[in-house]
Amino acid sequence: MNEDRTTVAVQRYLDELGKVGGDHPAEPIIGALLGRAVGRLEGICGHLLFQSYPRLTRPPLNLQPDEMLSLVVERLLKAMRGYRPQTVRQFFALANQHMRWELNDLCRRLDKQGVVLELRESFVPNTPPSAGSQPSPEIGRMLDAIESLPEEEREVFCLVRVQGMTHADAAEVIGVAVKTIQRRLNRSLLLLTEKLHDLDPGAEPPSEL
Repeated sequence: MNEDRTTVAVQRYLDELGKVGGDHPAEPIIGALLGRAVGRLEGICGHLLFQSYPRLTRPPLNLQPDEMLSLVVERLLKAMRGYRPQTVRQFFALANQHMRWELNDLCRRLDKQGVVLELRESFVPNTPPSAGSQPSPEIGRMLDAIESLPEEEREVFCLVRVQGMTHADAAEVIGVAVKTIQRRLNRSLLLLTEKLHDLDPGAEPPSEL
């Protein structure tokens, strides 16, 4: 019943937001909307964090749902200044998108601090890792190559190859079919092979589905 009341209240705020003209500030309505939806948003944050990004809940971040919620609310406050979802479904889709972006950004920051990514076994140089705290030049190139992937391919690659999610779990997080995950992952590997082929010139690139 509480879920139903939340849905009705969120839709009412969205309707009000849609009527706001240029002369009237939208921030009070957006703030009230997020305040009304905060319980459900925190629940989604917790589910996504512990089910799909558990490494962020461990040291050094020790991220908790309430901390993640604060980051996501800040993102939503900015996003909704330019985008006005019209339905509850669109609102929570927007929230889910920014949750994934925030979590993926946090993962990338951890990786850039020195975590060696396993792109493909053939991409990993046959040299021991540096004893220093900074990633090797090869790892830096890999991180830059990942960052340069198209958004959809980068997201899937990070979920599956960096965070170790299954194709089915990644499909559930993003909201697409498993076949779509496989296609985007394969495309990301093709692009990375092209960019990083000199790390292992004899590697065979994956064939596109």
